[in-house]
Amino acid sequence: MAEITASAVKELREQTGVGMMDCKKALQEADGDMERAVEILREKGIASAAKKGGRIAAEGVVESYIHMGGKIGVLLEVNCETDFVAKTPEFKAFVRDIAMHIAAANPQYLSREEVPAEVLDKEREILRAQARNEGKPDKIIERMVEGRVEKFYKDYCLLDQAFVRDTDISIQQYVTDRIQKTGENVKVRRFARYEMGEGLEKRQDNFAEEVAAQAAKL
Repeated sequence: MAEITASAVKELREQTGVGMMDCKKALQEADGDMERAVEILREKGIASAAKKGGRIAAEGVVESYIHMGGKIGVLLEVNCETDFVAKTPEFKAFVRDIAMHIAAANPQYLSREEVPAEVLDKEREILRAQARNEGKPDKIIERMVEGRVEKFYKDYCLLDQAFVRDTDISIQQYVTDRIQKTGENVKVRRFARYEMGEGLEKRQDNFAEEVAAQAAKL
């Protein structure tokens, strides 16, 4: 299999407007062939959904989700293009799903683009030290670090996280699916998550695991 370079992924993203991970997967499936990768994205409907991403989405809803017992609360804004779509039960259920996911998964950032440069620099510094302590040779450390940074994104960035109700897809893929179904641009704009007693010294209960367990039952 051909090695997929970061520049190739970037080029495909610029051509199609599709997210980095979907571009990388398409290039891997196409064995590095750029034209075939574009075809794969179009066949999956991802490229057409990405094109809608440039359209203005000024309607939508602000959803609140309070976990049972009032231990965790989430406020979430998701935008779409028309008030008609925003008022549909399907769109409201979609937004509520994401709010419940936020309660369970506790993302720190909306997207990888929002992660401050100093946070990434510090993370890379820690990861390099870990790799050296593991006895890894210098020539592969940077590649390992970037791989672990990808894991950081998947752990802490909402759009990169695996959806708690279907871990085979990311939240971004869940959003893309909604774009395809509505025919409108849909964007997760912002969120806030509150956990009772957060920052105070207290007995630690894993409320996030409790929420995730409840979501899996629905």
